[in-house]
Amino acid sequence: MKPINQTIAHLKPSGIRKYFDLANSMEGVISLGVGEPDFDTPWHISAKAVESFEDGHTHYTANRGLIALRKQIAGYYHSRYGIDYDPQSEILVTVGGSEAVDLCCRTLISPGDEVIVLDPNYVAYEPAILMAGGVPVRIELAQDNDFKLLPEDLERAINDHTKAIILNFPSNPTGGVMTREDYERVVPILKESGIYVISDEIYSELLFEGEFCSPANFEQIRDQVLVINGFSKAFAMTGWRLGYLLSNADLSQQLTKVHQFVIMSAPTSAQYAAIEALEHGIADTESMRREYESRRNLICARLNRIGLTTNVPKGTFYVFTNITSSGLTSDEFCVRLLEEHKVAIVPGTAFGDSGEGFVRISYATSMENIKEACSRIEAFLESLHLPSESVDSHHGSHS
Repeated sequence: MKPINQTIAHLKPSGIRKYFDLANSMEGVISLGVGEPDFDTPWHISAKAVESFEDGHTHYTANRGLIALRKQIAGYYHSRYGIDYDPQSEILVTVGGSEAVDLCCRTLISPGDEVIVLDPNYVAYEPAILMAGGVPVRIELAQDNDFKLLPEDLERAINDHTKAIILNFPSNPTGGVMTREDYERVVPILKESGIYVISDEIYSELLFEGEFCSPANFEQIRDQVLVINGFSKAFAMTGWRLGYLLSNADLSQQLTKVHQFVIMSAPTSAQYAAIEALEHGIADTESMRREYESRRNLICARLNRIGLTTNVPKGTFYVFTNITSSGLTSDEFCVRLLEEHKVAIVPGTAFGDSGEGFVRISYATSMENIKEACSRIEAFLESLHLPSESVDSHHGSHS
């Protein structure tokens, strides 16, 4: 047999799934690994999908998705974030945010094009770039800067081969955010370079402080921006596999071509559920966000108290915790914590090289689980017999 595509052969499997699968094979594990809301989809949203079956809506929709849903998405982005997209020509409904990432890469990237990713970054970005023939170029983000993108780092990374940058704020895995003021410092660089800005905004509703800001809020680069969002995180709809992609009409036409041949249309029942989510589900999102915020406050206080320096994230449901005081690598820390104390978390290196020395902990779980997991982590640190000053010196929270 002839060899398969070597790009695929050399892709590493997801560093998140490894720990998830390992945890699933053990009894009594508290899993703080996978980035999924622990809430069920609110029933009024699910009921609309059931109703769609009863009404015989079991056929393909338009390639771009139901026009009723696209109008809701347009209204939502207008009313929530002050950004206008035409439901007819600038909105494409996708199979989750993941398909949208893939569509952006396949549509924009020619072989050899460079695409800037932030390091640490979500695990799917670099594989999507590589599968499209692109070259990922990393900008390292620092804990001291709250994992923000700095203008000087952006300027350094852009050259004649740069085609695009992928942004994800609020960020998985760091929980970092970019404010309007932060973006104001990088937008002129993006404008001058003319590169595409792929903005993954899947956590836009899970922001604990201030107002969400998108690169698309800046009119001078609006045509360069492709916005990815969806229903998984904000509305607890991960299994429904529904997202969307917002861009200028010319780009949207090209993106839709790829979607048309690969997917045809996103799941019909999920689209009817999503209409209900946008029409009547914002209150559900707000109550879930309040609960995440309480959990965030608890986990950050506990982790900092036991000597693991943890920035207080301004969004998402993750903390990106510095474990260098343990003397272990990220991978060693996670393997031993799982095997010895049955807590599953993800090494920072799953999200890029600069994740070494960190772990990602999801607090999309109950308060009871968080308290018990923190107690087990504390016991694990004590079992390492660290000199007390190495723990004490890492006390204190970075906000």
